[in-house]
Amino acid sequence: MSDFTNLFRSPDNPGVSEKLLSPQTGLTGTMLRYLIEASPWLRFIGILNLIFCGIIVIGGIIITIILFTLSGIMDDFDGVYAALAGFVYVPMGIVSFFPARFIYNFGTKIRNYQFTNADEDLELAFKNNKSLWKFLGILFIIFLAIIPISIVLAVIGGVVAAVSGLFI
Repeated sequence: MSDFTNLFRSPDNPGVSEKLLSPQTGLTGTMLRYLIEASPWLRFIGILNLIFCGIIVIGGIIITIILFTLSGIMDDFDGVYAALAGFVYVPMGIVSFFPARFIYNFGTKIRNYQFTNADEDLELAFKNNKSLWKFLGILFIIFLAIIPISIVLAVIGGVVAAVSGLFI
């Protein structure tokens, strides 16, 4: 066969060599290329998550206002649902902001390192990566602690409802 070029392959990054780039970072050219290729995706996912956080917070506020309005209009409707909606959605959007920010900053600092070769940018990128995983780890520990508490409260609530005759 003759010289066949694959039109669908990714373009090479000519500025990255395969030798160790600097003794301080310990990165090879291949490692840096993978980080640089991930950078646009990290920034894209970070931006989408930030937009999602805003939508969740605004949606939670709107739902709370609508439910409070309905509780004032309808006698059967309790305002507790409005408070519950606000209590769930708004904090969920606020908590989601932090991982989104860490992801976006990670991608941005990698991109900056590509152009500046300043080790500080790479250090900040990995600091944001560490912060992301630390935050998510703490969040999952909190969720894992809430699960058994929720199960116990659900059982207690079921027993109280059965004893007081609410299911009859």
